Amino acid sequence: MKHGAYLLINVDTGKEQSVMAGIAKKKFVSHCSIVTGLHDVICFVETETVDDLKKAVYAIRAIPGINKTVTCISFNGKG
Repeated sequence: MKHGAYLLINVDTGKEQSVMAGIAKKKFVSHCSIVTGLHDVICFVETETVDDLKKAVYAIRAIPGINKTVTCISFNGKG
């Protein structure tokens, strides 16, 4: 069974495109969009293990331009 999570991401002003480019390079990201509202970017991460999910979230948080994330774990593993 795969493990998944939605990441609700806030970025520095004007950094949406560069953050999206950084996220798109990650093999564990199955979908990513720039959105309006409280958050700037939303992506779905899917991995084989919970430990890999944790590493994936940390890898995304390290992308320059990201200043806050909220992680919402998906119990069915499907985005």
